[in-house]
Amino acid sequence: MKTLTFLEGGSLAGVFVMIVGMMVIGALFFSIIVTFITKLIYESKDSRKFSRKQFIQTFVICLLVCGLISGYICG
Repeated sequence: MKTLTFLEGGSLAGVFVMIVGMMVIGALFFSIIVTFITKLIYESKDSRKFSRKQFIQTFVICLLVCGLISGYICG
């Protein structure tokens, strides 16, 4: 008997999309939280300013790390 993947199983495409969507939304939520915590820590010392560019860079780096971890776990 041949084993089927999610997309070959017929109506399981919706389940697959929901699982991937939950992983993406979870990674976005986690990255926002980590970025805000990083911003609070950075600005609490010597009255420095956390710029928009630093915020976006921190957010993207955290998303990449989340993607690597989820790829390692799920792959």
